Amino acid sequence: MKQPDVIIIGAGVIGGTTAFELSKRGYQTLNIDKNNDAGAGSTINSCAIVRAHYSTYDGVALAYEGFKYWADYENWLEVKDERGMARFMNCGTVLLKTEGHNWKRVLELYKELGVEHEDWDAETLRKKVPIYSTKAYWPPTRPEDGDVFWQEPTEDLPGAIYTPGSGYVNDPQLTTHNLMRATENYGGEFLFNKEVVEIRKENGKVLGVTLNDGQKIDAPVVVNIAGPHSFVINRMAGVEESMNIKTRALRHEVHHVPSPEGFNFEKEGTHTSDGDNAIYFRPEAGNSILVGSEDPDCDEKVWIENPDEFNRNLTEAQWKAQVYRLAKRIPDLPVPNQPRGIVDLYDVSDDWLPIYDKSDLGGFYMAIGTSGHEFKNAPPVGYMMSELIDRVENGQDHDNDPVKYKAVYTGLDLNVGFYSRNREINPESSFSVNG
Repeated sequence: MKQPDVIIIGAGVIGGTTAFELSKRGYQTLNIDKNNDAGAGSTINSCAIVRAHYSTYDGVALAYEGFKYWADYENWLEVKDERGMARFMNCGTVLLKTEGHNWKRVLELYKELGVEHEDWDAETLRKKVPIYSTKAYWPPTRPEDGDVFWQEPTEDLPGAIYTPGSGYVNDPQLTTHNLMRATENYGGEFLFNKEVVEIRKENGKVLGVTLNDGQKIDAPVVVNIAGPHSFVINRMAGVEESMNIKTRALRHEVHHVPSPEGFNFEKEGTHTSDGDNAIYFRPEAGNSILVGSEDPDCDEKVWIENPDEFNRNLTEAQWKAQVYRLAKRIPDLPVPNQPRGIVDLYDVSDDWLPIYDKSDLGGFYMAIGTSGHEFKNAPPVGYMMSELIDRVENGQDHDNDPVKYKAVYTGLDLNVGFYSRNREINPESSFSVNG
């Protein structure tokens, strides 16, 4: 193994893009992961949704830049993987105009930033997606709420916003393996089945890491991209206490249900965000629909103290809540007798926005608070982290003079300071994700 310039803790999709972009700049990178392959942690269970509807300029700008990367995926990576290449499924996104989303702000930002979109009224929505009910179901409730949940609505939605450039990626782990091969093409290395147990430091500067087998690896730069374990690594490095925004792990379920009879949702469906029912859903293999929660107040949040120990079994109550809400929006949905789906962890910051930043420990950086919603942004985030690390290591004072740059594809102005660990909680955040 070559002496690394940068150690990246984590080999998920964000760790992969960061390594790739740094290796292209000439840095010798080493990704260390406790799992046995790239993308085998929380990335493997990502819904891999690619969408742009955010209520902040920076959120929309970064996601729109991501559209361009995914559309140019194989050219960007410059390699062919022996396992095959992941595919961007460009099905588009329908953002329903509901009480649960600040869709008017989204529309303003789309116009300001030039995001291709269509503004549908209620009649257009009914024609474009005839399997959807266009009723307004706000506020979201749960089946155990009784009559409140089953009450028939009387008002219609005003329509929807459609973005043709969005969709999802068909295989999140294969994507990460593609990224590993692309990084190796530039000399980067990966070390699996090894756990970081110590961040070594001296005189306010990182020295390297110690692994669970006693091996010590030195590097002037260490990057925490450990997903749901990010808070564990930050505590290990002694940087968490000084951060204004912190992260923790949240247990989440997504469920799979069959498409309505006579409609092929896998081929004809779109990713849809339904704020009234507090769910998102997208096409899934086998003519199925994948549905998850947008974390309304009525859904209990299960925070996890130990990311290595949590209930990986589906719960009947949450399955009913998400699937029955989906049946409100798709009245012909066949509701199966047995739950089917997956359980994993989000890495969530205090305001549900990621942290892309340096730390108070010299040479120690973070790309955290990402699991559950930043898959779509992984390519531009890799570039952002490489820009941040390169500039700071060459003397820029990011805390007082935030790194700013022009996005590669769209040319939009991006400010890394938006994602600072020292920011105040952003009131424009939706405090939810389409995970």
